[in-house]
Amino acid sequence: MIAENLAVLRQKIEETCKKADRNPADINIIAVSKYFGIDSILEATKCGLTNFGENRAQELTLKFEKLGSKVTWHFIGTLQKNKVKYVVNSAELIHSVDSVELVEEINKRAERIGKIQKILLEVKTSDEMTKSGLETESEIVSLVQRCSELKSIKLNGLMTMAPLTDDVNIIRKSFKDLRNLKDKINNKGFNLVELSMGMTSDFEIAIEEGATMIRIGSAIFGDRDYSKDWRQI
Repeated sequence: MIAENLAVLRQKIEETCKKADRNPADINIIAVSKYFGIDSILEATKCGLTNFGENRAQELTLKFEKLGSKVTWHFIGTLQKNKVKYVVNSAELIHSVDSVELVEEINKRAERIGKIQKILLEVKTSDEMTKSGLETESEIVSLVQRCSELKSIKLNGLMTMAPLTDDVNIIRKSFKDLRNLKDKINNKGFNLVELSMGMTSDFEIAIEEGATMIRIGSAIFGDRDYSKDWRQI
């Protein structure tokens, strides 16, 4: 099933890139493997996937213990300060950094293990109360500056989640706002490269608006069964 799903996904990415005059090789698929077992991840690697995203520190840690650096791990969920030490030990890239306190804790933990931790800043580009992230341009620029001062932090770019809506224009604006923000920051002398935006329901719009990373779960692995323990799947 995963092979078939990936074939469909890659075809859609290729078609969208052609329409947007982009190179499909510039789009990195982050396979969101939360609640899916090791066998599913290994099956996906056989289909050429190398990047996997987890939302929970405990699940990431346990999967890292089993697979280690056979794959590249991304942490894409809300990160609490008391979980930072686990995530820094496992994740190549943390997508969800949204405060100076958090970035300083990540820097401290990374420094302890001799690691340069790659991160993205999470930006809130919608009015939904359930969404988290940095909101004002001034606080974002301030945090970008702070990241540049920390020796064990490498800020690679920005991340956002579009609002849950069927209105394509609202979704597109969310992604366009993030792209414009990246451009504004880079015009101030920084060098942000990555835009992590777009999921199963809206990745095509995200690609059209400049996404370099799309976070895809169900379109690869199918629907999740939350009643089961992923360790038994």
